[in-house]
Amino acid sequence: MIVSTPENEHMLPVLQALELGKPVLVEKPIAMSLEDADRILGAAKEAGVELRVGYSMRFKRRYLLAKEQILQGRLGQIVGGTGRVYNSRAQAFEILKRSPNATPVVDVLTYYVGMFCWWLEGNPPVEVVARGQTGIFKAAGYSAHDVTWAILTFADGAVVSLGVDYALPQKYPTLGQSVRLEILGTEGVMLFDADYKDQVLYTDRGIPRSYVPGLGVNMAFLSSSSSGDWALGDFWGPLANETRAWLDHLSTGRSCALATPEEARETLEVTLAIERSVQSKEAVRLSLGEGVRQ
Repeated sequence: MIVSTPENEHMLPVLQALELGKPVLVEKPIAMSLEDADRILGAAKEAGVELRVGYSMRFKRRYLLAKEQILQGRLGQIVGGTGRVYNSRAQAFEILKRSPNATPVVDVLTYYVGMFCWWLEGNPPVEVVARGQTGIFKAAGYSAHDVTWAILTFADGAVVSLGVDYALPQKYPTLGQSVRLEILGTEGVMLFDADYKDQVLYTDRGIPRSYVPGLGVNMAFLSSSSSGDWALGDFWGPLANETRAWLDHLSTGRSCALATPEEARETLEVTLAIERSVQSKEAVRLSLGEGVRQ
C-alpha cells in the first residue's frame, strides 16, 4: 500500500494498513509529531509488517552516486557540509493550504536533513541551532518562516549548515526544488549544482506548473520538477524510481534505498528541533546520539 495523503493525514491510513498486514510506503514526513511517529513505529513492530518512508530525493541519480562514493570511502571522514533549497512562494502556499503545519522546514528541508543523516549514517545529529525570518507567510496567516537557516552538529563533531527559502517570487522559473549541496571530507569533496539552469526553456505560449494549477511561467528550468516529468507517455524521475524500487523490493526481496521508519523519525526530530530553535533562539539538544556522544 502507498499512502500519499496530505502530510497531516498520514497516521490513520498507515495504522489501518498495518493492522491489515499490508506493507506500507508512506510519503514523507512519517508524521507531524514525534508522538504520532512513535505510534506508527510501534504499530509496524507489533504487526511485523514492513514500513518504509518516501524521501524521493534519494532516488535522484546524483544523490545515489554520492552515497556510493561515501560507502567506497573516497571522501574519507565527513567533517561537514552545506545545502540550500529554493522555490517559489506559489508552491509553498499550495503546501500550506492543504497542511498549515507543513512548513518549508518540515515539508521541504526535511529532504536534505534526511539526506545528510543518510550520508552520515551511524553518526547521528546531536544539536541544532537555527534562525528564521517571517513576513510573506505570516501576513497570509501562516506560522511558517520565509527563510530558515540551521546548523546541525553530529555526534563526531561534523557540522552541516542547511537553509530553505520557499518565498521567492511566484513566477520564479524553477518548477520544483532548486538546490545546491556540498559534502566535505578529510580526503575528498562532492559539490552538487541542482539549480537546473543548464536546461532553460522560454516560450510565449507559457509553461504550466503542475504543482500550482492555473499558474504558468514563460521561462522555466526544465527537469527541476521535484517529483519528475511526463515525457513520451511515461513518467520519469525520482518519484517514479522510488515507486518502482518499492514494488521491486516487495516482489523480489531486492534491497532498496527507501528510508526506514527509524530514519524518518530521526529526520522528523531534527526538523521539529529546527523549528523549536527558531522560536526559542536557543540551541536544541537531540536525544538521537545519546549512546554514541563523546
